[in-house]
Amino acid sequence: MTEAVSSAWMQLRQELIRSFPGFYELELNGPLVMDLGEDGWLLEVRPEGKVVCQYGVAMEDAMALMSEGTPEDLGTDEVAKQAKYFLQPAVNKYRTLLLQSGFVEETETTDEFVAVTFSRTVDLHNRPKLDDLLRWCCRELGRAL
Repeated sequence: MTEAVSSAWMQLRQELIRSFPGFYELELNGPLVMDLGEDGWLLEVRPEGKVVCQYGVAMEDAMALMSEGTPEDLGTDEVAKQAKYFLQPAVNKYRTLLLQSGFVEETETTDEFVAVTFSRTVDLHNRPKLDDLLRWCCRELGRAL
């Protein structure tokens, strides 16, 4: 990030945290994240100008669900495949709405988690439009503001 972008992001982060008190950061000066209710969806605003709605599961939790307490040694690929299957009912509930609203679907798999993400590029300098999108995401995915 350039210094100007970094400074603009720092200011925007503070404004968003004031406007949307549910936002928090997982890493210093990184994206802002908000839990969107009991279903487990997350809303994220990234400094590169992306709004992301995601639903995921920790690999450790997926392994626990699959092995039901047995000490099986499960491969990461198999766990990820099963985790994606596990995520589908919750994702299917909102997929059409998010895709029709301009979001792009992807699956993100790391050693720590598997998530289905819906991302949309936004102009971080257009606060009214950004705020409207964030409120829409909160309303549609289950967080009362």
